[in-house]
Amino acid sequence: MALIELTNVTKRYRVGSQDIVALDGIDLVIEQGEYAAIIGPSGSGKSTLMHLLGCLDTPTSGMMRIDGIDVSRASANKLSEMRNQKIGFVFQSFNLLAKFTVLQNVELPMIYAGVTAQERRTRALAAVERVGLSNRVKNTPLQLSGGQMQRVAIARALVNDPRIVFADEPTGNLDSKTGATILELFRELSEQGRTIVLVTHDNKIAAQTPRRIEIQDGKIV
Repeated sequence: MALIELTNVTKRYRVGSQDIVALDGIDLVIEQGEYAAIIGPSGSGKSTLMHLLGCLDTPTSGMMRIDGIDVSRASANKLSEMRNQKIGFVFQSFNLLAKFTVLQNVELPMIYAGVTAQERRTRALAAVERVGLSNRVKNTPLQLSGGQMQRVAIARALVNDPRIVFADEPTGNLDSKTGATILELFRELSEQGRTIVLVTHDNKIAAQTPRRIEIQDGKIV
């Protein structure tokens, strides 16, 4: 079943007097349970594509469905609802709140979803255990290594049980050994049926996923 479906999607930006075409007639289908990498050089359009797929933006033209819902012209409120209910994000810079504990950081998406305090704690503890950090729940991000912070970010991405997880250069701030451990965690999640899409410029990382979606000059090649 197609979890994500794009048909002739174009994204244009107006920069001064210039019309910039970031994505040019993209056709793409990602099935439920796929583990894929979107790869391309800087400026190729891969970040714009991830913003669309992650419901952070809408296309200028074309059709885009996420989990059967047409989000091509969705309102900001609808996009926010989609992100909260169906999508998890993992970023290169972790995006953790420095003064919050590991547990509080992981609980955040559930606060926006209106989950009760007791349920938040139960689900957050389970997500933290899943990424192997049960002994760190009371620590703040500054007391963690880079790899541990990325594990917290992955736990936070998983806690609302999203249909799909997007990871934008998830090993970019990590050493090679720690990065390999994080990629192994994504592989395990994929084997459990989670849909995972990595965004990367690194061929070595993309080679570890079963599917590569290569983008150049706003087109899939």
